Amino acid sequence: MHSDFSKVGHPTQLYRVEESRLVGGKGDGMRLLNLHSHSGLQVTLLPDRCLDPARVEYKGMNLGFFSPCGYVAPAHYDCEDFLRSFTAGFMTTCGLKNAGADGVDEGEKCVTHGRISNTPCENLAYHADYTNDQGKITVSGTMNEAIIFNEKLQLHRTVTLQGNTVEFHDTVTNLGGETQPLMILYHVNMGYPLLDSCLEMMVPAHTTKARDPRAQEGIDAWHQIPAPEAGFAEQCYYHDIAEVDGQKAVAVFNPKLGIGLRMDYSADSLDSFTEWKMCGVRDYVLGLEPSNCHVEGRAKMRADGRLHFIEPMESVDYTLRFTVFEADEADGVRNDLMGRIQGE
Repeated sequence: MHSDFSKVGHPTQLYRVEESRLVGGKGDGMRLLNLHSHSGLQVTLLPDRCLDPARVEYKGMNLGFFSPCGYVAPAHYDCEDFLRSFTAGFMTTCGLKNAGADGVDEGEKCVTHGRISNTPCENLAYHADYTNDQGKITVSGTMNEAIIFNEKLQLHRTVTLQGNTVEFHDTVTNLGGETQPLMILYHVNMGYPLLDSCLEMMVPAHTTKARDPRAQEGIDAWHQIPAPEAGFAEQCYYHDIAEVDGQKAVAVFNPKLGIGLRMDYSADSLDSFTEWKMCGVRDYVLGLEPSNCHVEGRAKMRADGRLHFIEPMESVDYTLRFTVFEADEADGVRNDLMGRIQGE
């Protein structure tokens, strides 16, 4: 779509970033940043929760999963019962010293999925560039996970929305004087109406392994989405995603809606990928989760020799790019991704 600015009174007619606050409920006072692309892609960021995207919508259709908790401000964060403040949304960032199950590692208590997703953003800045047809919008901010006598980790995030693509670039830096464990998992959550029993999953995996006996029960149908089922017990699968030019990618496509979503991410720093399949009644969600770990928690990662570390003053970069596509582009995405494992 090309813009004719002779017909536009103010550039925010086409694309914009607007800040607001929630009133009432557990989300009371939380800031919202609403990013609008003239292509029909809209992203709602939560500066008070790691600058995570609560919603990603395309032409008015929400693509993610909003949990029964709804919006929950950090003041209501319950580290003893993570699920009571797990908004989920389109994406929840998990880490930075633990991702996955809680537990104790070398005497240190590790809470479920870490604390970073409930950490407010500092130095928030945003800008819309109206000088090109795509209307580039950029948002940035910093989250500090720090405590005296222990970790001093900083996550700097830059979010870019342009056309049908939104990109997240994160840099984690160890500002302390001691080596620290580093675990990060991007909990990307597909929800209805994009998620439905007709959903096609394009996951170019060399191998697929079940997390546990419950997941093993459905190993042959890991790619199929059933209708909501009361009492459904979650299933998790570890996929070894094919890599091309330092990038890995997966996608989903709903043929009834004619809408799909592709996720590309950095292969070197995100060397693991978990599929979380949860098809319960009103808990109907598919998690597509690039990470540097599995989800059994830090002690298990250390025991398995898979735990990553970050040295003093070291920085590690992570990039995720999400692109919405329509039916006429589906064959191209499918051929690109699934062609990476053909012949194996």
